[in-house]
Amino acid sequence: MTPHLLFVDDDIPIRETLSLYFKKKGITVATVACGEEAIRLAEETAFNLAILDVNLGNEDGLDLLQTFRRLHPNLPVIMFTGMTDDPILLDQALAKGACAFMSKTDPLDKLFNEVQRVINGS
Repeated sequence: MTPHLLFVDDDIPIRETLSLYFKKKGITVATVACGEEAIRLAEETAFNLAILDVNLGNEDGLDLLQTFRRLHPNLPVIMFTGMTDDPILLDQALAKGACAFMSKTDPLDKLFNEVQRVINGS
């Protein structure tokens, strides 16, 4: 069965790049730009994993994380941010239920490996 990933980011080039990258790796990807779209889509579609941007324009990705944890407690979530080396943000994300925290500056292969680890439950 092909893994199905939900990617939430307000930055169009990042959404498109990651969507193409994961599709080439054999993962089905749905992308949305905001929390409202993400919540709606997650109600309609079964995902193996969600990747949420920390800063979604006018939205707080950590608030969206809490909503996801409440509505879909079995859906693992990786937080994704352009802000590097912020241990407070990392602690907040993990405390609110993220299973991982990745930087947008990390190599794509590192993100892919983390996605594989989470999907495979290891």
